Amino acid sequence: MKVYASIDDIQLPLAAIPAHARRAEALGYDGLIVPEAVHDGILYALLALEHTERIRVTTGVVVAFARSPMLLAQDAWGLQALSGGRFELGLGPQVKGNVVRRFGMPWSAPAPRMRDYVGALRAIFECWQTGGKLDYHSESYSIDRMQPFFSPGPIDHPRIPIALGAVGPRMTKVAGEVADVVIAHPTNSSAAYLREVMHPKLAEGAESAGRDPAGIRLIANPMTATGPDAGGVAAERKAAHEVLTFTYSTPAYRASLDHHGWGHVHEGLLRCTREGRWGEMAELLTDEMLDVLVPSAPFEAVADVLLERYAGVAQGISLRMPKDPSHDLAFAKVVERLQAA
Repeated sequence: MKVYASIDDIQLPLAAIPAHARRAEALGYDGLIVPEAVHDGILYALLALEHTERIRVTTGVVVAFARSPMLLAQDAWGLQALSGGRFELGLGPQVKGNVVRRFGMPWSAPAPRMRDYVGALRAIFECWQTGGKLDYHSESYSIDRMQPFFSPGPIDHPRIPIALGAVGPRMTKVAGEVADVVIAHPTNSSAAYLREVMHPKLAEGAESAGRDPAGIRLIANPMTATGPDAGGVAAERKAAHEVLTFTYSTPAYRASLDHHGWGHVHEGLLRCTREGRWGEMAELLTDEMLDVLVPSAPFEAVADVLLERYAGVAQGISLRMPKDPSHDLAFAKVVERLQAA
């Protein structure tokens, strides 16, 4: 199983990225997933790739609809060339309110638009690598102008893996059609949801596009609670509880709760947010629910807990680094154990 580090602090300054990436590489991780929230995910990826030698770097995920396909293609092509083939381009649609009101960009149905977006990227990459004519037309994008002056030309690793952040069934199906990698969201990373909902949708999309579903890597992204002892695990579990309580109040993330028969919990959380009853939200997400949603165990046992849930379900897993670097030696053994499975 491939193991990916993450950046959980969305406020992490750009100046801190080189050390963070080097630490992930030293711990033996296969990859680092960098977010896009406060800072541009492409800038995070650039710094991480520049200051490492082995680790792969995936944007998880950049807001596709805030950028033209050409601009993002330029970024991805340059990062792939810089890193010698260690870059993976992770894309997501974001929500309508952010795309329209925060980025000032137009909105349309996200699943078919993402299919068109990936198609445009592939067409641009093909043009640059082969020197052929750029002639891509779809419902969402028409791109057919590439003068030699603006072409960066071929690179050594032109097949840039494209990852999609998928939450709902429609985007998951599109991922099956066009993506190389799927990054699950923390709200839909229970093993049962991945196995019973995401796998069939990925297979449906892949088969409709004449692809082999086995060629699509699925990265589970659970909020794992671990630490050197029971106290550390409890603290991580409490933090996960706080994040999930707020996140599951958002309608876009209720699918996993519905699948587990907990749709009423989302409805209760949503009512609390609308009525300002913030203090009542925590009790709605129970310990029994956390047992399903948040894998929990100390360092010496957490790899086995994760493998019991995700072996055969996901090809990769996102697992954040310890907050305290003094635990790195012990944690490196967790990474190694997962990779050996």
